[in-house]
Amino acid sequence: MTTLAMSWDEWAQHDALGLAERVRSGEVTPRELAQQTVAAVARVNPAISAVVELFDDVVADPLRDGLNPNGPFAGVPFLMKDLGPTLKGRLQEQGSLLMKGNRATEDTYLTGRMRQAGLNLIGRTTTPEFGLCSSAENPDVYVTGNPWNTDYTTCGSSAGTAAAVAAGVLPLSHATDGGGSIRIPAGFNGNIGLKPSRGVFSIAPKASDLTGLVSIQGCHSRTVRDTAAFVDACRGGAPGEFMPYWTTPEPYTALIQRDPGRLRIALSHEWGDYRAEPQLVGELEKAGRLLESLGHQVEWALPQVDFRAAFAAQTTCYISNFSQSVSNLLAERGLAQPPEGLIEPITRKTWEAGRDLSYAERYRMQTVFNTTARGFGEFFEQWDIILTPITALPTPRVGTTEYLTISDNPSVHDWFANLWHFFAYTPLSNLCGIPAISLPLGEQANGLPFGIQAQTRQAGDGLLLQLAAQIERALGGRWNGGRRPAVHVTRD
Repeated sequence: MTTLAMSWDEWAQHDALGLAERVRSGEVTPRELAQQTVAAVARVNPAISAVVELFDDVVADPLRDGLNPNGPFAGVPFLMKDLGPTLKGRLQEQGSLLMKGNRATEDTYLTGRMRQAGLNLIGRTTTPEFGLCSSAENPDVYVTGNPWNTDYTTCGSSAGTAAAVAAGVLPLSHATDGGGSIRIPAGFNGNIGLKPSRGVFSIAPKASDLTGLVSIQGCHSRTVRDTAAFVDACRGGAPGEFMPYWTTPEPYTALIQRDPGRLRIALSHEWGDYRAEPQLVGELEKAGRLLESLGHQVEWALPQVDFRAAFAAQTTCYISNFSQSVSNLLAERGLAQPPEGLIEPITRKTWEAGRDLSYAERYRMQTVFNTTARGFGEFFEQWDIILTPITALPTPRVGTTEYLTISDNPSVHDWFANLWHFFAYTPLSNLCGIPAISLPLGEQANGLPFGIQAQTRQAGDGLLLQLAAQIERALGGRWNGGRRPAVHVTRD
């Protein structure tokens, strides 16, 4: 039996940079950290089903895949959401029965950046099929439970990452976001989840910010400095990018050590046709009062955009993007259509609805993207930040199929419309390419955490992190009121 390097209380007290400091001091080795993560998975995964696979070879030898031990994370273990960046020779099954046994043929550019940052990529976390729906919850694949109460979902699509970080498996893990998939599960699991600006993390070589349009990479963490260090170390474009990549005058890890100046902060939960439940509005108001106590100006205000048109355009984007992704996967397998039983019902309907979408429809969609982004841009000439709830409704129980791709809804457009009633506040930042962060500031009536979202102008990622760090200091580092989930490595 392997002797662990730390007690579980000691393990849970460290963020990723804290673990890296102990590696550099010679107190622990990257291999010992990897072994402790494996033990953590064994401890909690039977209850939450967050981790799909661990890579035994890089647990035994963290340097074997090119990890840079001198990077800022110094060999700290890191789990990859089973979607997005690929690792050559490793399985990437994307939460789909169709993709069982699928192995990547190359590393993506971001994979290399992560390894250069000193992250030891040791396994995969769960995701719904192709990241399309709100929760990793197909009983034929896996059902990921919320560690705060496993009767509830984590939401998604960064489901396994959210549960693993919340349960103390490790302090930092990969996530992706095409409409809220970093921020919503962060909000429901008590983590910090930043969706960066468009033009921060590369999605080379298979796509670009021009073709990917709404999806972005990122992480979940438990401290602001870990997220800041992850962005600092992994950002930047690959050769031949279509879009400019943002640079900063100083690293975010330095910026967050200073409080921002007095900010003009807008509050809103009236997002077009959508309104949050009263208890969740109360959590937003509480966050507003906290920010006022820190010296910021806080008032109710809303961008002047056509929200109905924006959500319709977002639906067109989702349908066309996911349909094309499925078509590409089918073509690689020599298939004309999805095989029965291997693609979930709403995924199939999305493929059917989008496979013949015309250029004219995409053009109209892009026109709305443009006018919406300009509207938010004008708003951020007057306001520094807008604060919203992370969702309009509380966390669903496991088995609430109306938001899942295993839904029996006969209309994919109705399915998406229903989705927006729940996840109203996150998708438009993807449409606009602006940064947004979920902070674990609230609590639901059912006792689960609740995230408060802050959004700002494009390339304002540093301002969001600076504000988050100011809040973290004001709370004495005690996000979620210092509470820990029911399923956690420190609990027997």
